[in-house]
Amino acid sequence: MSRVSTYLNFPHNTEEVFNFYKSVFGEDFTGGINRFGDIPPHEGMPALSDNDKNLVMHIELPILGGHVLMGTDAPESMGFKVNFGNNVHINLEPDTRTETKKLFDALSQGGEVTMELQDMFWGAFYGSCTDKFGTQWMFNCTEKIA
Repeated sequence: MSRVSTYLNFPHNTEEVFNFYKSVFGEDFTGGINRFGDIPPHEGMPALSDNDKNLVMHIELPILGGHVLMGTDAPESMGFKVNFGNNVHINLEPDTRTETKKLFDALSQGGEVTMELQDMFWGAFYGSCTDKFGTQWMFNCTEKIA
């Protein structure tokens, strides 16, 4: 089922932030805490320091009315730099790859594609862009193709 969530980036304190939100909303993390060290190695992947391996790659927490907060640490060693203002994305989870591509193409028109839509190791068709007004969008479609 389609949904919209808010994606937050933090400079190495995502776990602390989400534990605070967990205490406020009284909910549990969906799928636990995924860390950068959980990424399967692949060709061209830079080596991660032990510190970076322990950082949060993905976490999600249901809050109110079906809305979900998601988050990640943003390691400088991987080219990220968190500035308050660039640490929020609207995450769209369309039902189909066709709908995902349509929305991605429309929102990236006149803006900047930050990651082309592609199949990812966690099983999703994923990509990201910044629209022409500076809003950051993420697309995460889990439609299974036969």
